[in-house]
Amino acid sequence: MATGRYTSDLEEGDRLGPVEVVISPFQVREYCHANEMHQPCFQDDPNPIVPPSMAHLEKLRFYTLYCPEGCGPNARVHYTFDVRWHGALRAGTPLAVEGVVRSRSMKRGREYMDVDITMREKATGRLLVEYRDTVCLSYREAAKDAA
Repeated sequence: MATGRYTSDLEEGDRLGPVEVVISPFQVREYCHANEMHQPCFQDDPNPIVPPSMAHLEKLRFYTLYCPEGCGPNARVHYTFDVRWHGALRAGTPLAVEGVVRSRSMKRGREYMDVDITMREKATGRLLVEYRDTVCLSYREAAKDAA
């Protein structure tokens, strides 16, 4: 199933998934507790709303499935992300999650990778969350770059 040995092996156009996922109320509660998101909509039982930023966890799931040996020779730095929420996603909803490596680029001697992830309701195909994540794959100190 691996697409690359390391995250840094992923290439533009690589497809990740689809995988079937059900996010549990326990996962939502623990994530929200860790991120100090104590709003009632995220804590209501039995099916709280899943925060859109939990898409980060789906990215990590893909990295675990498709890049079994981790980051690669250099540290991976989470640079930025953008989440678009198209509808309330409730814990316990069966999902189909897919990703694609949208691009890889160089900027100031460092390599960046954009990954797009979609989360859809499995039963209907309705789009619930779009997520774009940018990581720096080749972060090095300037002194090391000059060597």
